[in-house]
Amino acid sequence: MVAAVSQWPRVLTPSRLVQIIRREKDPSAALRLLDTAPLRYPSYRHNSLVYSAALDSLLSAEPLPVSAISSLLSRLSLRESCPSPDPLFARAITALNGDPPTALALFVRVLPRSNSPSWSCSFHALLRLLLSRGYLTLALGIVARCAGRREVQFGYHTLNLLLDALCRAGRPDAALQAFSSFKDVCCHPDRDTYRILMRGLCDAGRLDDAYHLLLSMLWRISQKGCDADVVVYRTLIEALHRDGRIADAEDILTRVLLKGLKSPKRRRTFCGPVLSGLNAEEVKQVIDEALVVRGVKSLASYKALLGDLYAEGRLVDAQQMFDEMIKSGFRPTVSIFEDKIGALCREGKADEAANVLSEEMIENGCVPSVLAYNLVMDRLCKEGQSTRAVEYLSRMERQLACVPQKETFTILIDGLCGERQYLEAAQILEKMLRRRYLPTRAVFGNVIQGLCLIGRIFEAVLWLEEMISHGKIPEAEIWTSLASQVCSVDGAVETLILDVLEHHTVSD
Repeated sequence: MVAAVSQWPRVLTPSRLVQIIRREKDPSAALRLLDTAPLRYPSYRHNSLVYSAALDSLLSAEPLPVSAISSLLSRLSLRESCPSPDPLFARAITALNGDPPTALALFVRVLPRSNSPSWSCSFHALLRLLLSRGYLTLALGIVARCAGRREVQFGYHTLNLLLDALCRAGRPDAALQAFSSFKDVCCHPDRDTYRILMRGLCDAGRLDDAYHLLLSMLWRISQKGCDADVVVYRTLIEALHRDGRIADAEDILTRVLLKGLKSPKRRRTFCGPVLSGLNAEEVKQVIDEALVVRGVKSLASYKALLGDLYAEGRLVDAQQMFDEMIKSGFRPTVSIFEDKIGALCREGKADEAANVLSEEMIENGCVPSVLAYNLVMDRLCKEGQSTRAVEYLSRMERQLACVPQKETFTILIDGLCGERQYLEAAQILEKMLRRRYLPTRAVFGNVIQGLCLIGRIFEAVLWLEEMISHGKIPEAEIWTSLASQVCSVDGAVETLILDVLEHHTVSD
């Protein structure tokens, strides 16, 4: 079947074909355009941007056409005149999260046949996929296989992925071995590396190894104080206190604070904090205050510690630290407010989170971000305030440089459907499509079934036709909902339903 285009241009260029493919709703039709173009224009040749547009179309389909994706990338890898960009394979591997064997085959069999000079993005995408699915042994085998290959560049992010997986699996010994091995190949750890390994060692009770690890990184604060490394130090100090090794905890805290003091006079007169006789909560408060307030203050140290406090749900301590940061003359960043809003939402405090978004961020000179809006809207929808959440969508649209994302619309549609406001959900779905965001099959299904429940069968059928035009195959429940309404509708709507059914049958 030849792909139907309203009017092919007289001269076809790759950029023009990309535009044509992106306007095509049906992924199978987009593939036919890819095949038809060289036949109509013998001198025309695809480039990587054309394959990228075709891949995007396939990745938007539900269910995912695995064989078509593999075939497309195989074709791309065999074209010597079209360099195979590593990010294309990485996007495909990430999308194949539910099919690890196919993702592995793309990396092991298809990618080596291409002329791509770098495999790093694909390697890390596969590594994340395998580790997230629990294939630790297989992931380690892939790392060993790629070690030394010039196409794959290891870095601290590689080390962090492995250390996190090994520590979560209860293998701190293997994590220490990997840490040493990566240093031997000149892969230098970053702050997150030390943080992951420190937490893993402390959780496993290997406090002596954690102590030596801390000593190995104390040079980091020799020039500029504690900075953001405070989150690493507090992990070990709190673990030592829980284990009853109070003297060691005090010694480490004193060492860290002394490293940040440049004045010889202050170093001679310095007296370290006392932790004995305090309960767990008091110890945490003393440690946090000592590392950030008594050390050399910096925005990075405040930001790192506040992130930990919000993640732990210690909102009262976090607010005290936040006020201390403001008092010290540091202006909070957008990411700090995002952490604060996220913590409030997790605690079910939607009104307070909304107040931070609407007033506190503005008062401190921060422009609300898309993530901050999404967090507030998600919490409001979960608390049955979807109509109020929709108002924040209007605020986002009026705000410069704050464009609603696909997740934003999905949150609102799910919330409105949960409150049986299906007409309003359909309006948000229409806005979503106007923004050229492709809804998932579940989003289409929720709106269509909801419209059937309230008797708006005509609108439901129109949305069904829109869903099919995007290459989304409706679930059986959608057909059941529509079929149950056929007997109670007039002849015009019944004819429309039968036309859509016939179209769906012919397409299949």
